[in-house]
Amino acid sequence: MKKKIIFMLIDMNIGGTEKALLNMVSEFSLGEYDITILMLEEHGGFLSYIPAGINIEYLKGYSSMKQALNQPPQVTAIDYFKEGELVKSFNIALLHLISKITKNRSVFFKYVLNNQPVLDGEYDVAVAYAGPMDFISYFVVNKIKAKKKVQWIHFDVTKIGFNQAFASKTYIKFDKIFVVSEEAKNKLINLVPALKERTKVFFNIVSSKMIHSQAKEGRAFPDEIDGLRIVTVGRLTNEKGQDLAIRVLARLIDNGYKVKWYCVGEGKSRIEYEKLVVESNLQDKFIFLGADPNPYPYIAECDIYVQPSRYEGYCITLIEARCLNRPIVTTDVNGAKEQIRNGETGLIVGINEHEIYQAVVQLIDNRDLCVKFSENLAQENFDSKVEMNKIYNLI
Repeated sequence: MKKKIIFMLIDMNIGGTEKALLNMVSEFSLGEYDITILMLEEHGGFLSYIPAGINIEYLKGYSSMKQALNQPPQVTAIDYFKEGELVKSFNIALLHLISKITKNRSVFFKYVLNNQPVLDGEYDVAVAYAGPMDFISYFVVNKIKAKKKVQWIHFDVTKIGFNQAFASKTYIKFDKIFVVSEEAKNKLINLVPALKERTKVFFNIVSSKMIHSQAKEGRAFPDEIDGLRIVTVGRLTNEKGQDLAIRVLARLIDNGYKVKWYCVGEGKSRIEYEKLVVESNLQDKFIFLGADPNPYPYIAECDIYVQPSRYEGYCITLIEARCLNRPIVTTDVNGAKEQIRNGETGLIVGINEHEIYQAVVQLIDNRDLCVKFSENLAQENFDSKVEMNKIYNLI
């Protein structure tokens, strides 16, 4: 009889968390496992990349909850008041006050999900995959029947407004907590020591075969340039640090280096970054390529890959650049030292414009070092068996 596993997340937006899930579910034998992905809503550029045979479900009734969950509760209370829904307005205001005092939104989630039935059926494992995302954690604990429950943590909990009070009361109800890097695990345990015994590291999985195959799907760069190509992949947001990349490029151009920087990704900071590009007179040097579910041709054909992030959990685009044997510069975010041997397979630098600039210049000026990094990366093993055994053993 097949083992049943359900993974819950927000949607299939083009991002590292979603990519990591796609890579992992691709590793399951569908002859032995019945896999379901439950999303809050049908959205995202990775929807069509979900492997055939995976069950796809969307949370019924989410559209009626979305406003209350995503906007400030006091705004929702005012909206209900204006609509004449006085009881709902009072309840939301009261629950908001209780949540503020207790620093725990569980009572609010309970109210929002009051009429939401428990999901049909029982699973062997239910996974709150979009962690830390409090609503999904609460839903998996309270609205899914499963023999084992898992909380996944993809980010640095010291950087993202982590709700320590909620985690202390809710995460303890999970059988296992998987965190995507050793450094991120230690930070979680420091904040919530009671989770130590049930917390393990589960590194994000990549499929080397798939990456190399997709990297050959067409030529990434239609333009011919006199110089080197630098690539960065990630959402256009402050935490991913593309503004640092723009400033580094400005210094490179000012100092006579012939380079062009390509940025794969989309996000809320695009307008801000486009303005910075114009102010720096880099319109033809820093190229926004937009979101692309297959960034591998760009990575494979670049001369240098740069990850200028301000924080990460365990950067999956860095794994992909390693898999494609690219000379890498990365900031010293969570998991960087677990992925890169500094000076042997890449350069790890401080999270600032100056150190990123120096590292990029070092690789431009020393092409032998680039060859060394690429050759060393080609010897690395990206076998997923060790990580997959962690979830198999749980079952």
